Amino acid sequence: MDIGAFMLGSVPFARLLGISFDSIDSGTAVARMPDREDLHNHVGGPHAGALFSLAESASGAAMLSALGDQLSRAVPLATEARIRYVKLARGEVTAEAVLRGERAAIVAELDDGRRPEFEVEVAVRDSAGVVVSEVVVSWTLRPNR
Repeated sequence: MDIGAFMLGSVPFARLLGISFDSIDSGTAVARMPDREDLHNHVGGPHAGALFSLAESASGAAMLSALGDQLSRAVPLATEARIRYVKLARGEVTAEAVLRGERAAIVAELDDGRRPEFEVEVAVRDSAGVVVSEVVVSWTLRPNR
């Protein structure tokens, strides 16, 4: 499955923001958002909501890269997110996401009929490579009934 194409096909808002994916592999993903004036806030950087959407998109791609083969029996859902805005971003921004859970343990919980919960950590960097936001997205896999 082409996870980047799947994400952009199923999440129109990500397409609206111009999000693209540089890499997606084994519980990691790097997503990019262009520097566009229509995405800026009142101080000239990317709007907080746009930064969050970039990070959430990267987290979903990282999650799917590790657990996408489970989609036939479970629906992935983001259940909570925390974001810390560290510094005003300038220019194009990238989000680097990493799954913080072991795939085998997550799948074992699903095998036992439970609803696994796990986190994906995301660092959002500006065009100079400086971390401008730190995000943690909590995910679950809701078993199909």
